[in-house]
Amino acid sequence: MDYQQHFERAIARLKSESRYRSFADLERDAARFPVALWRPEGAAEAPREVTIWCSNDYLGMGGHAKVVQAAIRAVERHGVGAGGTRNISGTHHPIVELEAELADLHGKQAALAFTSGWISNLAGISTLAGLLPDCLILSDALNHNSIIEGVRRSGCDKQVWRHNDIAHLEELLIAAGPERAKLIVFESLYSMDGDIAPVARIADLAKKYNALTYIDEVHAVGMYGPRGAGICERDGVMDRIDVIEGTLAKGFGALGGYIAANSVIVDAVRSCAPSFIFTTTLPPMIAASACAAVRHLKTSGAERARHQHMAALTKHALRAAGLPIIDNFSHIVPLMVGDAGRCKAASDLLLDRHAIYIQPINYPTVAVGTERLRITPTPRHTEAHVAELVEALVDVWRTLGLPFAPTQVLPLRWAKPAPEAHCTYPELKRAAE
Repeated sequence: MDYQQHFERAIARLKSESRYRSFADLERDAARFPVALWRPEGAAEAPREVTIWCSNDYLGMGGHAKVVQAAIRAVERHGVGAGGTRNISGTHHPIVELEAELADLHGKQAALAFTSGWISNLAGISTLAGLLPDCLILSDALNHNSIIEGVRRSGCDKQVWRHNDIAHLEELLIAAGPERAKLIVFESLYSMDGDIAPVARIADLAKKYNALTYIDEVHAVGMYGPRGAGICERDGVMDRIDVIEGTLAKGFGALGGYIAANSVIVDAVRSCAPSFIFTTTLPPMIAASACAAVRHLKTSGAERARHQHMAALTKHALRAAGLPIIDNFSHIVPLMVGDAGRCKAASDLLLDRHAIYIQPINYPTVAVGTERLRITPTPRHTEAHVAELVEALVDVWRTLGLPFAPTQVLPLRWAKPAPEAHCTYPELKRAAE
């Protein structure tokens, strides 16, 4: 067998479908984020400064002084690695402190940290469902790949309910019957369209039909709620959700994932999940920096206020320019293209011509025909950045002949400008007012 040929064909197929992913060589500047240094691959040209508009470091906490200093102190004191799995020699004090902070954040008895949010979903869902007799998993149709893999790994029966369709979920719960073990798995904020789940109504159904609830808050922790605990905190339903899963790699700007729940549920995952038992734990410097971010955002609302303002302002400016965004009530700004090849071309043109970095989002992350540029404003973007982004996108849309949407100027929503939000461009200043 010609093994190499099979691999080459797989890659060639991705390229022919415009789904081959290219990675830009970027060097983030902690002090100047969202500015980064881009080194074009194999090019003789000098590195160029670019503005990142697609980072999941939603609040810029990866470069926050408290977070950076916590990492430095921890690496000087404890070294770089963790020393092993949690069961051998990897349960170090910084990760114990981190888990206590996360449990407190979500008002739960305990929390458990993992090396990524993908792993925490895989471990949490597969282990909990697998321990329940004849468990039926009810999964939202737009759940993330990590949730899908967790459901698959559990070996349990599953039923997919139409996205955010409460009536359909109730039909499935009724059909399952009150005695059967049931686990409802969903996200609070769906990161590709930016829409938000009706969490309270799902909790109502879970109580009515005797089901456990498992919510993925990865795109909401840090950014929503009085202390940054997510949509559940914002909506006052944290105590009605059995398992809350989150990440340390987005709003908190570090690395890792976690679950928070009552002590028995957390202990069951800790004791039975192979992907936890056999994985080296997060290093002390990562745990310490994540802990510093969680602590800071529990008491500081400035980052969240500025973040919401910049998200609203960005959407407003894009709408006013006739660019086809999906409107929603979150910080996610999906700019629709609808074709994989043209989406990649738009991304390349933004980078080459305008020094703006936005990765294309193609299948399998989104369905074929819904390809998009996913824009994520941060508190560290400025009104000048927004003006430059709009001008660049209009140029790209015209160059590629992409369709514009009907121009609409709607009122700014979500949050008023933070005191430090100074508009430097007249058109954006008028929009903010």
